[in-house]
Amino acid sequence: MADIPSKPAPGKAQKPGNSGATKDGAGVIVDYLIREKVPYVFGLCGHGNIGCLDALHARSDEIKTISVRHESMAGFMADVYYRVSGQPTATLTSCGPGSANMPIALANAFFDSVPFYAITGNVPTSQFNRGAFQETYRHYQADFPSTVRAYCKRVFQPTTAAQLPIAVRQAWKTMVTGRPGPVVLDVPFDIFNEPMKEDTPRPEEWSSNISCRCGADPEGVSKAAEMLLQAKRPVILVGQGVRYGGATAELLKLAERLRIPVACSASGLGAIDSEHPLALGLVARNGTYQANHASRQADVLLALGVRFDDRTSSSWIPGYSFTIPPTRLIHVDIDPEEIGRNYPVALGLMADVRTFLRQLLAELDRRMGKGEMPVERGPWLDAIAGYRKEWDDFIAPGFKLDTTPINPQRAAREIDQVLPEDAIMVSDIGVHHNWLNQFCKPRRPNSLIGSMGYGPMGFGVGGALGAKLAAPHRPCVAVVGDGAFWMHANVLATAYEYNIPVVYVVWNNYAYASIRGLQRGYLDGRELATDFKDPRTQAPYNPDFAVLAKSAGIEGVSVDRAADLAEAVKAGLATGRPYVIDANIGGDLNPGGAGVWELPGLGTSKPAIGKRYIPD
Repeated sequence: MADIPSKPAPGKAQKPGNSGATKDGAGVIVDYLIREKVPYVFGLCGHGNIGCLDALHARSDEIKTISVRHESMAGFMADVYYRVSGQPTATLTSCGPGSANMPIALANAFFDSVPFYAITGNVPTSQFNRGAFQETYRHYQADFPSTVRAYCKRVFQPTTAAQLPIAVRQAWKTMVTGRPGPVVLDVPFDIFNEPMKEDTPRPEEWSSNISCRCGADPEGVSKAAEMLLQAKRPVILVGQGVRYGGATAELLKLAERLRIPVACSASGLGAIDSEHPLALGLVARNGTYQANHASRQADVLLALGVRFDDRTSSSWIPGYSFTIPPTRLIHVDIDPEEIGRNYPVALGLMADVRTFLRQLLAELDRRMGKGEMPVERGPWLDAIAGYRKEWDDFIAPGFKLDTTPINPQRAAREIDQVLPEDAIMVSDIGVHHNWLNQFCKPRRPNSLIGSMGYGPMGFGVGGALGAKLAAPHRPCVAVVGDGAFWMHANVLATAYEYNIPVVYVVWNNYAYASIRGLQRGYLDGRELATDFKDPRTQAPYNPDFAVLAKSAGIEGVSVDRAADLAEAVKAGLATGRPYVIDANIGGDLNPGGAGVWELPGLGTSKPAIGKRYIPD
């Protein structure tokens, strides 16, 4: 088995002829990626991209190519690589079905505001609108861009040699400026091989010196400071804009200076150390009691880089997650489209959250230097301490259960507690994601990673490989559902081939359990197509995932007790190689919380703790 691919050495001198000499289109693309310090290209070969593969081969000591077994895995790897490292990477797929496997990964990155550079092959320009092999032509020639236009920031399709260098640099700029997101560079076959007269664009002239860290207007900053200083029951709500915007240090400084508790959307978990006294945890339909009950009683809510989606907001039903109004909302986001989308604002500010927080801290320094102090927060924090105790008492019994199958609450805690503080946990989509968000306590902004916008199964299965490549020195565990893992078990070959030491915990509950829970909760228990059963005995059925791993050359174990699960995770990390744990975990429970979720026409769930808050 080969060693894990190392990142190319930074600042390595280019080979003779790479600058100034005539290159073909693929050479320009690869050269530009190297100039943008892209360490990896994740992709899958096809006749439509062999020209680009050849250019990558020529520069393989400067940029590494990882070959996957399904194109969507390339997209998920690029997605999570960025979430861990902050460095965009690229994907490469061929024309027709190869690139048609990319929209799910593109959509996931787009809705979670994660950039990656998707290079897709297309048919030669001389064959446009002739129905060539794998051409999408029935509505418009070489029409792959229409397939992905709704799922990325923009599609660029250069059709001449002169257009390619422009499209290459414009696509990168579009990807990383403003609200980040993926872009698609759709390249016809002949353009990969076309000689280029122009040299590769220089990032330092076109994109590197563009700053999108715009601040809020000074009057808005002053008003925000005044509202927060005068608030009796303030709460800060953070989303992933704080995590990926590099604003966690400023967030902590603000929270501690004004003694304001911090609640997190699922995408914001880790923006503040979960063990910090001001950290409330998850606010959501299944949020903690202290997070939901404090947020819905707040007189001022400062929302930073958060979307107020239906799960965070308990389907926007007042009194469960939020009560806006009468809560006065200060909403700060880089994208003005998100401000005022779902809630009215007392103050909406389009700004980079880190820049805004620095502005706000400076304004508070000025005001507090003149003797202006915040309202006493002791009674508010004391009340929240009571809510926290109620929650701790409510969940305590679940941690003591020692059952087979493993209790899911206990499973989440066992995995979390055995991981080192610097570990990365990547969650796939499924009921396990809800358990992890509730009961894991991330200490860092990039230590618990999940998908909250598009929610595709397979995100964590493939994404974990990207996480480990982004941080080879950090332990990496993927917690994935049995449905998602079996859907994308091809990753085992990639993990083995490149020796990417990810530990996979397969949360095996023999069902699409999150959907089965909806059938039980909203459809009076009428279940169909959500269980996995043996056709002869009707007993729960799944492949033996440990044996499946061994067939791919990877060590695998099966566990059905909580203590054994923790030991298996520890053992898997110690191997320094890919590892699969088939964990038999109960599937009859869904995590209850202080919020609700409405399925219009079918009803609304009930909170597991507390009740709806109705202001006086």
